[in-house]
Amino acid sequence: MPSDKPRRFTFLLLDRFTMLPFTAAIEPLRLANRAAGRTLYGWRLVGPGQDHATCSNGARVVLDASIEVETPAERDDVVIVCGGTDIARTATRPVLNWLRKQARGGATMGGVCTGAWVLAEAGLLDGRKATIHWENHDGFAEAFPQVDLYRSVFVNDGNRLTAAGGTSSIDLMLHLIAEAHGDALATEVADQMLHTAIRTDQDRQRLSIPTRIGVRHPRLAAVIARMESNLEEPISPARLAADAGMSTRQLERLFRRYLNRSPKRYYMETRLARARNLLMQTEMPIIEIALASGFSSPSHFSKCYRAFYGSTPYRERGTGAAASA
Repeated sequence: MPSDKPRRFTFLLLDRFTMLPFTAAIEPLRLANRAAGRTLYGWRLVGPGQDHATCSNGARVVLDASIEVETPAERDDVVIVCGGTDIARTATRPVLNWLRKQARGGATMGGVCTGAWVLAEAGLLDGRKATIHWENHDGFAEAFPQVDLYRSVFVNDGNRLTAAGGTSSIDLMLHLIAEAHGDALATEVADQMLHTAIRTDQDRQRLSIPTRIGVRHPRLAAVIARMESNLEEPISPARLAADAGMSTRQLERLFRRYLNRSPKRYYMETRLARARNLLMQTEMPIIEIALASGFSSPSHFSKCYRAFYGSTPYRERGTGAAASA
């Protein structure tokens, strides 16, 4: 039976949090109250240290309280960590201690966008299922191997909730509304938001390969999917072609026709993109990043990286650190 007591959500807004996942999480709660004609949900906004939080687009949001002030959670509360850019920097000791305290009080703990990173840093996702924005997936997997990481839009693992970012917060909240108050209310909220396709925890974050590359060619999509699944140990073009039922020459023509590059070049660019994510999001040594991205040596990796990005991995990491200081 649904409870008559409003369920309270506490949104922890970290520095440079991403606005879209936050607003996509709080608006379904407001609309659920409106559609139901009564207060089903309440919320408050908290942050570390100041009376406002600044999001990644520069806008400021006024907070209800600071985490330095006692803000204890109740057992039915939900705490949502709203993350954004340079997320590792925001996982400070006061933030981690506050989150652990809320969890000990019995609150359901959640994260949207990169919020899962801070939950994992606090040890609150150990042995649990979770998701994070696809751009942070590789770095998260390397940093927190104890977390069962998924590429889905959102994950509901009991009292641990994570959504990948963007509009995925809408789908997570609609899921919670439907669980507590029925599908009809969740559908009415989705209709108000013009959210015409409600996604489930089985839906993946990224667009399909044909949509991403702008080409609907089943064999080309299949080859690219194999490339993306084998970045650490690249498969030769000859093997990719044979497994796709074509000759190496046919594979070359296919890539040239639709992507204006060779299979080898496309594979290299995909591996370099993964390396750059690891470089900017983790503290992994350069040699480990090189190996994780399919390069046999740091020197070869550095040469390829510089040719593509115009900077060496060492310099890029230094520039990123300076920019976030």
